[in-house]
Amino acid sequence: MNNKQFIHELSTRSGHTLDETQRLVYDVIDAMNEKFMEGEPATIPGFGTFEVKKRLERVIVNPSTGQRMLVPPKLVLSFKPIAAISKKLKKGGQENG
Repeated sequence: MNNKQFIHELSTRSGHTLDETQRLVYDVIDAMNEKFMEGEPATIPGFGTFEVKKRLERVIVNPSTGQRMLVPPKLVLSFKPIAAISKKLKKGGQENG
């Protein structure tokens, strides 16, 4: 599903216009970005939690040359779904089983 399809589906389900829905989605994303900049996680009830984590510096090895390189630390965005979603995905997307 691309952005246009997502906005259309959300607009249909919510009863808002496409423009209103797009504005609402962008507002949610902006609010989440503000939380990330503050170092706070952003939780969406019934879905999961987005969180900025620091990846430590590490040494990697180029497999073709054997050369060792130092990768500097960086911030990455991680997502942890709620238990129900994780459980469903582990079962291949099936509700029961």
